[in-house]
Amino acid sequence: MADDYLWVEGVPFFNNFNPETLRQLRDEFVIKAEDVVTVTYPKSGTNWLIEILCLIHFKGDPKWIQSVPIWERSPWVESDFGYQLLSEKEGPRLISSHLPIQLFPKSAFSSKAKVIYAIRNPRDVLVSGYFFWSLVTTCKKPKSLEEYFEWFCQGNVVYGSWFDHIHGWMSMKDRENFLILSYEELKKDTSKTVEKICQFLGKTLEPEELKLILKNSSFQAMKENKMSNYSFVDGTFLRNELPLIRKDIPGDWKNHLTVVQAEAFDKLFQKKMADLPRELFPWE
Repeated sequence: MADDYLWVEGVPFFNNFNPETLRQLRDEFVIKAEDVVTVTYPKSGTNWLIEILCLIHFKGDPKWIQSVPIWERSPWVESDFGYQLLSEKEGPRLISSHLPIQLFPKSAFSSKAKVIYAIRNPRDVLVSGYFFWSLVTTCKKPKSLEEYFEWFCQGNVVYGSWFDHIHGWMSMKDRENFLILSYEELKKDTSKTVEKICQFLGKTLEPEELKLILKNSSFQAMKENKMSNYSFVDGTFLRNELPLIRKDIPGDWKNHLTVVQAEAFDKLFQKKMADLPRELFPWE
């Protein structure tokens, strides 16, 4: 597998990433106090959260999200493109990242920037990741869900171990500028969670503005928005032209994992996450 990923300090990345950018990012990139940073492990509802943040920024007005690609509105700081774009941008920035905490810009940990860390049931992350990485050209394609299940449990997937990622970022959980959200709570009560995000960011919304945000960030709206569904990304990144927004159903893993796999994962989860408070994981 080492031939199919770029490995940096034991963490696998897309093979088109630049190791020098990753090292420079950690040591030199400055996270500013006015920035809003979204951090997730891949396939944890990242694009949905970014869409909501973009709409909060413009009080529900969809013009921005319908005219500018999502990766330009909230660039991925670890990519060459995102690093360059963010380095040149003045004023408050929306920043996205999947990086584990040990590779994140050091400046973030002394900054007052607002950081939102979104988590999701790792079983759903696993299944969603299997379908997603099967489309992407810049990393190894799993031959089957069975094979990907083994990769995921071992942490041999892009951005490394889910368990290590969660452990690393949870060390920030008591900071005032750090908010933990779950995909499950966002799905269960989107309106309440959007209000929670606004409170964290110090933003206020009128009832009509909140309605606009909910409408324009809905699953159907994002699926139809070419600026958000990656449908016009060229074939250098995707193996076909299918949009990358597949399903939004918590618990979909039950339709894909076998009983044996589910039981094995439960044991692994209990072992790996035993030292963290159970209330952090609303799906358990």
